[in-house]
Amino acid sequence: MSKASTGIPRQSLTSAVAEKLRDKIILGELQEGEQLRQDLIAAEFQVSRIPVREALRQLLAEGLIDIIPNRGAVVSSLSPSEIEELFEIRALLEREVLRDSIPNLSAGDLAHAAALLDKYDQELRDENSVADWGRLNTQFHASLYAGADRPQFMSIIRTINNNGERYTRLQLFLSKPAREIASREHAQLLALCRARDIEPACELLYRHIRAAGRSLRDVVEKRRHTPDAKR
Repeated sequence: MSKASTGIPRQSLTSAVAEKLRDKIILGELQEGEQLRQDLIAAEFQVSRIPVREALRQLLAEGLIDIIPNRGAVVSSLSPSEIEELFEIRALLEREVLRDSIPNLSAGDLAHAAALLDKYDQELRDENSVADWGRLNTQFHASLYAGADRPQFMSIIRTINNNGERYTRLQLFLSKPAREIASREHAQLLALCRARDIEPACELLYRHIRAAGRSLRDVVEKRRHTPDAKR
């Protein structure tokens, strides 16, 4: 944990602590297997241990941490097959949400998606912006679902994305071809949504997410069999 003071507002302390820890995990500042000590977290965020304990319970429910006997809370580690499974679930859920969304997407929704895609493509060309890649990818996908009234679907999708985003960022960082494929398929997906071409858009989205899951599985598997590899 960083020793720098990063105090947070006193309102909604549990949610604020959970959000800060979630961001650290997603961005890779807290890595797989790293121990999360309540006393250090409380000191860093300038809060008591009570909201920290409650925040850890929330992150446990989201799958971002595990509770290990004699160690306490640690950042969770997904196996390559579990990562691929998460993306398979994403593909199934997001395809259904997109199907409901496309007929109801407004011109403003599509313009917002296009702006996010432009920003995403710009950031992909700058490896100093790697921390933003996963977030922008998630925001672009979510922008295409603005026309769907599926709050429960979206809640589950957000939880899955929180678990998978740290790995998406790693894959994009390590593979320039993966970045090029992502940009090309995102542009194709947006064009299909603009044309209200529902089934081809849904099929492309499904293939896009499943392929990303298979690629991530291979990347993580290779990294874990390379002892000197850096995250």
